[in-house]
Amino acid sequence: MSKILEEIVAFKRKEVADFNQELPQVYLESRTEIIINNKCASMSQSLSESATGIIAEFKRKSPSLGWIKQEATGKVIPLSYQKNGATALSILTDAYFFGGSNVYVRTARMSGVYLPILYKNFIIDEYQIYQAKISGASAILLIAACLTKEECSRFITLAHQLRMEVLLEMHTEEETEYAELGPDMCGINNRNLDTFETDINTSLQLIGRLPADIVKVSESGISSPETVKQLRAVGYRGFLIGEHFMKEADPGAALNEFIAQL
Repeated sequence: MSKILEEIVAFKRKEVADFNQELPQVYLESRTEIIINNKCASMSQSLSESATGIIAEFKRKSPSLGWIKQEATGKVIPLSYQKNGATALSILTDAYFFGGSNVYVRTARMSGVYLPILYKNFIIDEYQIYQAKISGASAILLIAACLTKEECSRFITLAHQLRMEVLLEMHTEEETEYAELGPDMCGINNRNLDTFETDINTSLQLIGRLPADIVKVSESGISSPETVKQLRAVGYRGFLIGEHFMKEADPGAALNEFIAQL
């Protein structure tokens, strides 16, 4: 595990413990029982059927860049992404490192977003999966580098019980062994978590290690339609893009222009 990932995971363990003190998990469990049958669009199906597969990300901040769009909330940009052709959305919910919030998922839904929403956080505890469900997410991100295979398997099972899908993120050849655990989608992150540099060759090199019949997603470092075309040609159906759009004055318009070039 990289140094920054170790720092984030340690922070998350303390954060979840604090959350549990304020609002015990049993309360979240009772809330999910009420909304368990609420329908959410399938992210894996949407990606597999889409001609573009763009997962537009709402990302206000990052450890490497600092603030990208500090004034942004969940009311405008997610809905604008939907109106401008996104296949699915990813919303950062980590507050300390990424300036996110669970509230941004809820406000996106309240603004009229019906697309699949990926709850993107560093999930290391069941508590966070209940938070994702209550927020209105369609799917959760699990990061292989943060979890043992036993933990990952348990979290996948719980997500499915709560009628959410799982995008399982991997960075290395060793981590691709986690793909056997039965996620709905497999993601390859092109970002090196030690240097924060991105390299699309990571996706190109690791796709052969993933199950043939699973929806494959390439994450990070995608900034041109030509790269999407290259990745689609080898079998990827989802393309998670955040910083490229969020750095623009109008992220939705930037997405629209990007898709037009596809």
